[in-house]
Amino acid sequence: MIWQFALRYFRARKSTNAINIIAWVSVGAIAVGTAALITVLSVFNGFTGLVKSLYSSFYPTLKVVPATGKTILFTPEQLQAVARIRGVANLSASIEEKAVLRNGNEQTIAVLKGVDSAFSHVAGVQDKIIRGAYDISHETGYQAVVGLGIESALGVDVEHSSVPVNVYMPKRDEAVFSTALPEQAVNSGVIYPAGTFAIQQEFDSKYVLVDINFLRSLLDMQPGEVTSLEIAVLPGFSEQKTKRALQELLGEKVKVQTRVEQNATIYNVMQTEKWVVYVFLSFILVIAAFNMIGSLSMLVIEKQKDITILKAMGGRNSLIQRIFLLEGLIIAGAGSIIGFSLAITICLLQQHFGLIKLGGGSFLIDAFPVEMHYEDFILVIITILVIGVLASWYPAQRAARQEIALKAT
Repeated sequence: MIWQFALRYFRARKSTNAINIIAWVSVGAIAVGTAALITVLSVFNGFTGLVKSLYSSFYPTLKVVPATGKTILFTPEQLQAVARIRGVANLSASIEEKAVLRNGNEQTIAVLKGVDSAFSHVAGVQDKIIRGAYDISHETGYQAVVGLGIESALGVDVEHSSVPVNVYMPKRDEAVFSTALPEQAVNSGVIYPAGTFAIQQEFDSKYVLVDINFLRSLLDMQPGEVTSLEIAVLPGFSEQKTKRALQELLGEKVKVQTRVEQNATIYNVMQTEKWVVYVFLSFILVIAAFNMIGSLSMLVIEKQKDITILKAMGGRNSLIQRIFLLEGLIIAGAGSIIGFSLAITICLLQQHFGLIKLGGGSFLIDAFPVEMHYEDFILVIITILVIGVLASWYPAQRAARQEIALKAT
């Protein structure tokens, strides 16, 4: 019965046309706010997904790093035990260290990342090669895959030249720095760039991939000594369960990081930006709430006679209050349905046709990326319900407190 009263009050023509206008303005404002929230949150989801896809080309699903220090020693038995953990698809040992690279008169500082043959199974750099080939073999000399920025800084030609690049790296033994000859404090080697990758500037201007044995020899490291162990998880398996299993196996001497934890700063910044935008766009719904308060207050005045009759027939104050609360929720619900439909239409058009383009022409994609997540719809629904109840509360209380005023005829 309560729903019937509320729906009738919403659909029926009011004696004062302004009430109808204000009610539909409220519906429109909620629809615009809802559509804006879903659309903008979906754009943030799209950019987050884009960043994750780029980072997955270089960072593994899970990464085991030393809890303290720069390196850790894994025995063959430990590596076999890691490979047997449920959910582990592949594992790759890696070593990272800064070095000076020189090609003729050109030189730059880069991070050499020594990887083994399994690295292509835990990351996707081989899919980002734009020139040459993904080749870190050492049959005729140690090959290397360089980032686009490093290639430009050194002026190398990975396709038409076999000129070697000299690598200079400080020795790990601190005692050598007390010698009079600086060259004795540096290890050197030669690499042959065979390919160029392009992921994003953070990687392209920083990393050079080489064979792990080349870097191990330059750093005088023991067999099995690495700076990290990179792991790919089988599709469908929980990253968190695999992470806990790895932590239990290897103990407190290591830290196991997910891809998000490996890049915590950028992900935290993106999430913070998303929440800030959500708060600001929610003010559109708050403005719509003031329209709802006005519309419902005027409706209460118009329906004084109906309220009096209901109370005279035995209707309690709680019944009257629920009727007008539901009236407010119907207004909010109508606006949210229209807003959801509008947002879904906009997002689908953007996904398929890329209507809104990114300016500048220097981005990896041409149009704004969009991903709709059900969590955003739930969040917006809860927000609308809360705002709808709060906006309806005062007019509903006012209607419930209205005194019976029957006049004799």
